[in-house]
Amino acid sequence: MSSKTLSRMGRRGFLRGGIALGALAGLDLSAETTPIDSGEEDRKFWLQVLTKVTDPVLNAASQRRLKELMPVEAPHGNVSERSQYTYLEAMGRLLSGIAPWLESGSSTGTEGALRSQYADLTRKAIDAGTDPASPDFMNFNKGSQPVVDAAFLALAIVRAPTELWHKLDSRVQKNTIAALQSSRQIRPGYNNWLLFSAMVEAALSVMGAWWDPMRVDYAVRTMNTWYKGDGVYGDGPSFHWDYYNSFVIQPMLLNILDSISKSSTAWESFRPAITVRAQRYAAIQERLIGPDGTFPPIGRSLCYRFGAFHLLAEVALRRVLPEPIAPSQVRSALTTVMRRMLDAPNVFDEKGWLRIGFHGHQPSIAESYISTGSSYLCSAALLPLGLPATDLFWSGRSMPWTSKKTWSGEQVGPDHALEDHSAIMPDREQTN
Repeated sequence: MSSKTLSRMGRRGFLRGGIALGALAGLDLSAETTPIDSGEEDRKFWLQVLTKVTDPVLNAASQRRLKELMPVEAPHGNVSERSQYTYLEAMGRLLSGIAPWLESGSSTGTEGALRSQYADLTRKAIDAGTDPASPDFMNFNKGSQPVVDAAFLALAIVRAPTELWHKLDSRVQKNTIAALQSSRQIRPGYNNWLLFSAMVEAALSVMGAWWDPMRVDYAVRTMNTWYKGDGVYGDGPSFHWDYYNSFVIQPMLLNILDSISKSSTAWESFRPAITVRAQRYAAIQERLIGPDGTFPPIGRSLCYRFGAFHLLAEVALRRVLPEPIAPSQVRSALTTVMRRMLDAPNVFDEKGWLRIGFHGHQPSIAESYISTGSSYLCSAALLPLGLPATDLFWSGRSMPWTSKKTWSGEQVGPDHALEDHSAIMPDREQTN
């Protein structure tokens, strides 16, 4: 049997997993009939990915049974330790990726029904995770890890304030504020973790609660001192060749500024530099996607799979992709990445939960801090579902991305570094 045949079988097997919420059986997402130039079919496939990844988590959490039903896979014999954190990881990371769709997705038809149902499940899950009387009450303050995933939950609320904040009843709002505030007792590491504390404070500002401007100011200004040039920040004082500029650093900087920049003209003045850096890094990310949808397995946390393209998805969602990148070529590239990674065997267990790995089930590739819940950061690639189907990201004809064009012999323009003078923040001195 050829590898191509196996790939088709794997894809059909994944797609037969279907949409667990029965009313949506009308979405036939068979890849075998997907026209290569159809944004509509790509969107259906992305919705299939969303439902496949989301269903086990939200169905269990909305019933206050996440801790009962979610398996905990952790390498290096760390199951007991990671069980303290993995549930908030799963919920916070998942919601941060699907939040724009919950907030701004279709309100009509099959997709609208799906979105409405998921929004309701999500609010129930937030209630379950923040209610001290719930069997699913999550750990927001014991150990160091909770500040990470409190931040992802905070990011979800910032991205979907109507669905994930204003539509919560007052009891759940109070519990959510208390849970996020309790993470303040955790001292973040002197690296990208500064942004986790800042993200929590930014969300509290959106929620109308007391928030600490100093935690935000310190994180934003310190990240600026770690800027290395050409759209890349250090993860702390040193440069690390990994995907953390995308997993955490640049998306959180953008969303923190969205939340708090109006509180101070000094913060608002940071936006041009942060935005142009994000655009440059997004352009680099688009070029990293190979013609076949593969990308370099470099650095730590590879188990987040296509969550590595968090920033590219964020920049596409904001409609600020740099020229000459067309929105539909990013859609085509990310669709190919997702298909490639989900074609692998054993991405999900027999009950639909994500398993640890980069391409398939690869527990050996995981760091000691990785567990089942960690893997749900893959949802970050789904951010553009928050754009309407009429947006060019979805309505434009499928296009080859830069790597595919280049390796096909097409004419492509040169790539240029981002000059330092075009990305200077107000408090960064320009040097010769």
